[in-house]
Amino acid sequence: MKRIAIGYGISLGVGVFAGLLIGRFRIFEDTLGSLISGLQTLPTICWLPLSLLWFGLNDNAIIFLVFMGAVLSIATGTDSGVKNVPPLYIRAAKTMGAKKWKLYLEVIIPAAFPHIVIGMKQGWSFAWRSLMAGELLIVCLGLGHLLMLGRELNDMSQVIAVMLVIILIGILVDRLFFMKIERHIRERWGLVKS
Repeated sequence: MKRIAIGYGISLGVGVFAGLLIGRFRIFEDTLGSLISGLQTLPTICWLPLSLLWFGLNDNAIIFLVFMGAVLSIATGTDSGVKNVPPLYIRAAKTMGAKKWKLYLEVIIPAAFPHIVIGMKQGWSFAWRSLMAGELLIVCLGLGHLLMLGRELNDMSQVIAVMLVIILIGILVDRLFFMKIERHIRERWGLVKS
């Protein structure tokens, strides 16, 4: 869990920041936005050879895979959210004296947050898959390694048990984290009763 926590945490910071830049500034949309669109077509596992060259056979290689698995979805979700903030919100905030940081913190990010959460959720699923792929291919203790060990020992009960644990963790993260955030967003926007 440490590897996914670190990789996903870094991807949250980088992805949201990149998405804000892409969504608000044309130069970043034309450069970084195009790069992110292109990189999204590349399966995360393709980063494995570079990851191994840069970091070696250790946790950092897997953390990098997790990061690459999540950051693009988070950046894209944030970008989409920022671009869909109604211009009226921004004009009204500027009329009331909101400056750069206050405009971002009190208007743009809250209005874009539903899209950011969608990017976070998709990024989480890609990060989780990247973690499993990294643990399958880089020998280290983890669920991916246990899955590979079950395959090598021809122990289908172990393979299925590990798959069920992977699914259970995914469901728990969704229920304990993302569903609470999504419910809070729906309550805030008046879509459900609190």
